[in-house]
Amino acid sequence: MLLQNKRVFVTGGSKGIGRAIALKCAEQGAHVAISAEDTPESREALAATADEIAAFGVQSAWIAASAQDPATGERLVETAVTAFGGLDVFINNAGICPFHSFLDMPRDTYLKTVDVNLNGAFFAVQAAANRMKDQGSGGSIIAVSSISALVGGGMQTHYTPTKAGVLSLMQSCAIALGPYGIRCNALLPGTIETDINRDDLADPDKRAYMEGRTPLGRLGAPDDLAGPAVFLASDMAAYVTGASLLVDGGMFVNLQ
Repeated sequence: MLLQNKRVFVTGGSKGIGRAIALKCAEQGAHVAISAEDTPESREALAATADEIAAFGVQSAWIAASAQDPATGERLVETAVTAFGGLDVFINNAGICPFHSFLDMPRDTYLKTVDVNLNGAFFAVQAAANRMKDQGSGGSIIAVSSISALVGGGMQTHYTPTKAGVLSLMQSCAIALGPYGIRCNALLPGTIETDINRDDLADPDKRAYMEGRTPLGRLGAPDDLAGPAVFLASDMAAYVTGASLLVDGGMFVNLQ
């Protein structure tokens, strides 16, 4: 019960990595709120995941709100405060990656990716940090970046800069928020099979290549991020801030 009675918010928490993290936090004793885009499908997934969270005997809450709206951050914090009375851990996981070639990248595709992945993260983290500062008891902020913050991708020229930006945001926020006892760290997933890349990995040759690049011999699953997130959120990581934790099965170091 590493997160007993901690009050946690996870963005993009209705499916994939965010859902896995939210459920693991609940299993470890945290009260958990989640968010996702405001669509009928997302609302259904949010409600179902919130029920799964509550099944662990903790409190749950959810809100459907667009990550690309700068005002969303305040709404997320308000949801946690209303449901749990405060906020101790904020995990920014919401993100998109619509694969596209560079030379004919539609402007709207680029701008939406930046708004969701980077600008949305900035304003949500800022809102969470202000709440934690006002509470006066510190806190933990975790941003899900990507191995793509460290390497390039020909079909991800709009995506990789946002993930590098999220990593840099956590490094700078670690400095800015350290005086308030707020720790800021980044998780860098490798190839984790989720809705974002499932179509891409449906190609048997592409899948075999990615598996072959990974020393552990398999693609990652959302649950592989849950344990590392709980660690960074917990008091076990009390002296960890400004760090970046690769969760990639060893892919990054495999240059052969």
